[in-house]
Amino acid sequence: MRRGLRYLPPALLLLTLLELAVFVLVGRAVGFGAALLLVFAASLLGLALLRREGMRAWRGFRAAAQAGQPPGPQVTDGLVGLLGALLLALPGLVSGAVGLLLLVPPVRRLAGGGVRRATERRVSSMVAGDLFGPRRVRVYQGQSQPTPTPQQPPVAEPGRAIEGEIVDR
Repeated sequence: MRRGLRYLPPALLLLTLLELAVFVLVGRAVGFGAALLLVFAASLLGLALLRREGMRAWRGFRAAAQAGQPPGPQVTDGLVGLLGALLLALPGLVSGAVGLLLLVPPVRRLAGGGVRRATERRVSSMVAGDLFGPRRVRVYQGQSQPTPTPQQPPVAEPGRAIEGEIVDR
């Protein structure tokens, strides 16, 4: 986690430069007054959607908890919606466009799946099961691999190492 934080300041600087460049390009195309009005309108829309998405996420979480279902899908959908509204509320055309995209249902489901996979990788299986319910596991049929039992020592192919030793036959 800390490793990724060292990239945060350069990433924020690049995002700011990108936002500024896009604003200048849009300002030249449609006029700076219209570009400024567009940024202002997007921010107002984002602020209005923040409240709506927050309430929607809370209602979904409460409904899942009262029904005794895992709250994970409602939480991830709510988080993606809140992130989209927050990005839309931030002043900027690029962040507004990304925020608006996150509010489109197919993109929202796709991003929610990404949030779910990232969460499942970072928490224990038991916590992931409590959050998201039973996991689906793909099972591929094929030739099974023998596993050594504690009574039998593992057998290696000639020239392969077992616990640091080379076995020659």
